Amino acid sequence: MQKAAAAGPTLDEYVAGIGAGDRAMLARAITLVESTKPEHGALAQQLLQVLLPTLGGALRLGITGVPGVGKSTTIDQLGINLVEAGHKLAVLAIDPTSKRTGGSILGDKTRMSRLAQSRNAFIRPSPTSGTLGGVTRKTRETMALVEAAGFDVIIVETVGVGQSEVTVADMVDFFLVLLLAGGGDDLQGIKKGIIEIADMIAVNKADGDNVTRAERAATEYRAALQILTPQSATWAPPVITISGLSDLGLDALWAKILEHRKKMTASGEFATRRQRQAVEWMHEMLNDRVMSALHSNPKIAERMPAIDAEVRSERLLPTLAVDEVLALIDMDGL
Repeated sequence: MQKAAAAGPTLDEYVAGIGAGDRAMLARAITLVESTKPEHGALAQQLLQVLLPTLGGALRLGITGVPGVGKSTTIDQLGINLVEAGHKLAVLAIDPTSKRTGGSILGDKTRMSRLAQSRNAFIRPSPTSGTLGGVTRKTRETMALVEAAGFDVIIVETVGVGQSEVTVADMVDFFLVLLLAGGGDDLQGIKKGIIEIADMIAVNKADGDNVTRAERAATEYRAALQILTPQSATWAPPVITISGLSDLGLDALWAKILEHRKKMTASGEFATRRQRQAVEWMHEMLNDRVMSALHSNPKIAERMPAIDAEVRSERLLPTLAVDEVLALIDMDGL
């Protein structure tokens, strides 16, 4: 089988190490799929193809919420509960700043300090490379690797801003939105689009003096959901109250996630969702490869500054500019 770059593991070594649950080899494999080097990309795709038959059993959970909602605290406690129940958990934290910093493993492990110490938990930032496509490519492939390494629950944590929620919701089995009770303006603080893609809403920090406010907010969210058309005829997204800090309601939260999987599996929607996600992954990868080929084409690189200038000065219609760029492409070379 083909070898990696000098001093790197072979394909066989990657497969054996990941299959044995070797965390060091898993980390190297994730670095491999994150690499922008062509030779690494080729080996990464071979690796994923070999591992494909081992995939499909893990539960993929997306969790989002605005900064301050308590995502990390909730994931830390939920993760501890799952590990104690015998699960192996991987947490992939979407890091939109990684284009500048390269991600912060230390930061993720500090925010989930107890979980980071567990031998049955694996925490890793999933860099976006500054683009939503980066979320899709890196995170999907990392999910495949950790699943092949034996992790049966995978949590993808988003920053809770922008389009990333929709992107992550399209790659997981269950999408959980964490919200807070506010000063009577709860519904104004969330986007309708986020509610529409949620499989469940959990009002966090429902403890102490905040219990009544949290219950009131949950009632308002339930009313909001009733006027929206659900994504599935099988599942009506529930609204519950929890406290990640006090470990209140997390058992009920996990029970709802398992109930969702059971119902969606029985109806066939679970398999359909996974199949749709696989096709979307292919289309996204195709778009990414085509755009990469465009940017690396020497003829286009030479001509693009002039085309940009002509479009900017309104001497060239954008549609005609696209036609000119496409005329420079060697379609057989894509």
